[in-house]
Amino acid sequence: MRWGLIGASTIASEHMIGAIRAAGGEVASVLSSSTDRAESYAAEHDIPVGVSDLDALLDGDIDAVYISTTNEKHFAQAMAAIAAGKHVLCEKPLAMTVADAAAMVRAAADAGLTFGTNHHLRNAGSHLAMRDLVQSGRIGDVLSVRVFHAVYLPLHLQGWRIDNPEAGGGVIPDIAVHDADTVRFHLGEDPAEVVAMQTASGLGQGVEDSVMSVWAMPSGVQVLTHESFTHRFTSSGFEVHGTKGSIVAKNVMTQRPVGEITLRTEAGEEDIPFETHNLYARSLGLFHDAANGKGRPSADGVDGVKSLAVAAAVAKAAKSGQRTSVDYAGV
Repeated sequence: MRWGLIGASTIASEHMIGAIRAAGGEVASVLSSSTDRAESYAAEHDIPVGVSDLDALLDGDIDAVYISTTNEKHFAQAMAAIAAGKHVLCEKPLAMTVADAAAMVRAAADAGLTFGTNHHLRNAGSHLAMRDLVQSGRIGDVLSVRVFHAVYLPLHLQGWRIDNPEAGGGVIPDIAVHDADTVRFHLGEDPAEVVAMQTASGLGQGVEDSVMSVWAMPSGVQVLTHESFTHRFTSSGFEVHGTKGSIVAKNVMTQRPVGEITLRTEAGEEDIPFETHNLYARSLGLFHDAANGKGRPSADGVDGVKSLAVAAAVAKAAKSGQRTSVDYAGV
């Protein structure tokens, strides 16, 4: 599969270019709004072509695009790629609105194209192991989930994420959307209602940099989440508590295959092993298979719409102070 990168981004250079190549794909071209940036990025990463015009990239010999531009650009770029007959793997959140995200996904389905959302956490060996524990009944009926995803946003990633609401900045579209997908992945159901509070506590300039929320699941499970850009010294975690046991995972909300998982039951505590494969390489392998008619992406377009819908509800609840229903735009 030949790929065009829409966005000369940090995540592409740090993770996705290598993952595409590890999965047997070829990075054929890259797009940046600056011709100089496109050409220098292409040269640095051994990409044959660097362009600043989207039509030029889409007219090239590529099968798929990976979109990692700022959030407000995703919709138009994805729709153009779909119109050009390209498979699409898009960064989260898919769009600035749930309606636009749903339109992207429906357009790809109507065109018979594969559409994926780059939710990396569900590809981690840690989360796959935890999901197996939940789905196999090792902890009984799930009662609650607690997500600790307060981190310190590295300086080189700050930029628009901390000061540009028009580009989709803020911790809710950046991190809460990932947690929504991960909770959905573990529980196999979609949040129905949320309550939330947000603040700007040190980094946010016109956007929120910290948020806490509680979600009600249709089954009655309660979910508590905390996302932040400002916490320098804490660790991340994911806990699932049930009638027969608890799963306590530490340092697993990351792009790296690290962390530890403990299962607690009446029998005592058990360390749970997990695979330490590259999260993005697994995602790209599944995407390649799906584009060739085998299976589905690890997170497809519907997953992307639903994670955005939860994040949008959290944002609305935090601003209004009201319990808010999640609107999934009919997907």
